[in-house]
Amino acid sequence: MRVDIVTIFPEFFQVLDVSLLGKARQDGLIDVRVHDLRDATTDRHRTVDDTPYGGGAGMVMKPEPWGQTIDAILDDAAGDRGAPGLAVADDAELADARPLVVFPSPAGTVFTQATARRYALEPHIVFGCGRYEGIDQRVFEDTAERARVELVSLGDYVLNGGEVAVTAMIEAFGRLVPGVVGNPESLVEESHEDGLLEYPSYTKPALWRGREVPDVLLSGHHAKIAAWRHEQQLERTRRVRPELLPPELG
Repeated sequence: MRVDIVTIFPEFFQVLDVSLLGKARQDGLIDVRVHDLRDATTDRHRTVDDTPYGGGAGMVMKPEPWGQTIDAILDDAAGDRGAPGLAVADDAELADARPLVVFPSPAGTVFTQATARRYALEPHIVFGCGRYEGIDQRVFEDTAERARVELVSLGDYVLNGGEVAVTAMIEAFGRLVPGVVGNPESLVEESHEDGLLEYPSYTKPALWRGREVPDVLLSGHHAKIAAWRHEQQLERTRRVRPELLPPELG
């Protein structure tokens, strides 16, 4: 899987060199390439923003550096797909085979676990990290002529830029790429995988600061343990995120 990231803060993504994702990169499971948007500028100040047409506070990211950078990434990816030994989509598959370009945006659709599962199946994703008051709208429109474009939000709040959101999304879908997590069975027991929040977990010792592990978890009775965990999921979801429950379980 190839992941390209466009940002004015490339050093931000050094965090992807640690933990499971760092190992996945070393093992060749995920190929992450970070691009400095300022490399596509031509003035001595490496300017990537300007005042908005129509007035208003803040600055807007200019289209030209974005256009040049995304063009270069998509051209390079097209060359990779055409290299010997690599699959090339025929005309009937072309629309689905185009790379996915994702821009974090508070105006986008909400990123969910279902989104993460879908992204984990993509062979190539490009992330564009906006800053200031956002990116010139024409960048999205122009990119959509060559790729699938999605504006995605982590939630109903505003960040200083897209870097944090992109890191969170890569964390979420990267661990779903086959081979990244050592025990794939652990992935299906987590919060949101079945629409419910995760059950509480316990480990040794059985008694800690006067608090005991629930007896059922010490029983060795797998059916009872499974039933208890499911009930804990339902109870926690009703209490914390009732909107996730289907009507018949609400």
